[in-house]
Amino acid sequence: MMIDNINVSNKIEKKAELLVVGAGIAGITAAVEAAETGIEVILIEKNPYIGGKVTQFNKYFPKLCPPSCGLEINIRRLRTNPLIKLFTLAEVLKVSGETGKYKVDIKLKPRYINNQCTSCGDCVKVCPEKKANDFNYGMDETTSIYIPYENAYPQKYVIDKTTCKGSSCNKCVEVCKYKAIDLDEPERLLSVEVNSIIWATGWNPYDAQKLDTLGYGKYPDVITNVMMERLASPDGPTKGQILRPSTKEKINSVAFVQCAGSRDENHLEYCSSVCCMASLKQTRYIREQYPDAEIFIHYIDVRSNGLLEEFYHEVQNDEKVHFYRGKVGNVSINNSTGNLIVEAEDTLTGKKLFNEVELVVLATGMQPASDNLPVDKSVIDKNGFISINGSARINPTGQFGCGVITEPKDVASVVQEATGSVLKAIQIIGRN
Repeated sequence: MMIDNINVSNKIEKKAELLVVGAGIAGITAAVEAAETGIEVILIEKNPYIGGKVTQFNKYFPKLCPPSCGLEINIRRLRTNPLIKLFTLAEVLKVSGETGKYKVDIKLKPRYINNQCTSCGDCVKVCPEKKANDFNYGMDETTSIYIPYENAYPQKYVIDKTTCKGSSCNKCVEVCKYKAIDLDEPERLLSVEVNSIIWATGWNPYDAQKLDTLGYGKYPDVITNVMMERLASPDGPTKGQILRPSTKEKINSVAFVQCAGSRDENHLEYCSSVCCMASLKQTRYIREQYPDAEIFIHYIDVRSNGLLEEFYHEVQNDEKVHFYRGKVGNVSINNSTGNLIVEAEDTLTGKKLFNEVELVVLATGMQPASDNLPVDKSVIDKNGFISINGSARINPTGQFGCGVITEPKDVASVVQEATGSVLKAIQIIGRN
């Protein structure tokens, strides 16, 4: 018998009280908070590592600390709690049943690496195949057998079979003294029975290729805000040194283009809430490395809630940072210098601007990762956010959402909502 091309002889059956789908900061928080109240949790993640988008940040608000600051504590809580069962490379296929009695079919993709792996790295040295490094948004390469990033959990290699030549190469298998590699590992079916489900599948950056007037994909020196985070990160493609992509040289001038595709009926009609502060934070990255660099910020309006207003004023008072109110209409190239020309209107003065810079950073918004989720389409709004929230009394389905899958928000707000979603799930679990 086959289910979605998976032979059920490779079926694993589990029971728990709560299923958490997505192991970013929202899902990890929900899982550990639930387990520490005595609830049995199954936590699944589609990637070969946990931590989600936060792992790809250089620093995040409110303390401007690195991702390891918060993730390390939560991952330790997760690892040491026997009530949490974690499955990576996992994707929900089907949800059936009723409130308090759900059956969920989950596809487990093979890692091709077993628990004998010691992360010695011998396999990497002999692997002849290369692939784009998705963790660094394609700005560098890895071998086909790789660890997603330095501090990844699980700290275990994974093989990309789309680029690996398999048994026709077999070099990694031959060199592995621990017999940790199985190139024929099959997909498996994980069938779980749970009382409640929390959806925490997170977000993806909006596809900047769709912003054809802003030069992304056409000019190498036009990058996105998430790519800037990786350039500034010590474990990024340039080991934290922010360099001009086309020349690998230092940067003297940068333009930040706010609302790149956001608040636009042709792209994302909503505000992603964090982009303004992300760009202001990234000006600090640049100023720390290049004290003389000129920075231009093109904005509609700057949204800095609460205590973050002070941070905004600090950047605003920096003599090297120049603010222009108005959307950017076009990004082109000066063929004689190789620099980029940012065309925009300053609506406060009525003047048209042609700022020439070496790097353009597009502040692309957050798009919910809700494609193909096996939930009732009536709970997904026109922008892709899921609205299965509210208390267990208001929402008796036993399914809840938390994190950016419900609406754009910062990390602190994600953690708060994740904790709240557990309280809602407990009400359902307690009835069953």
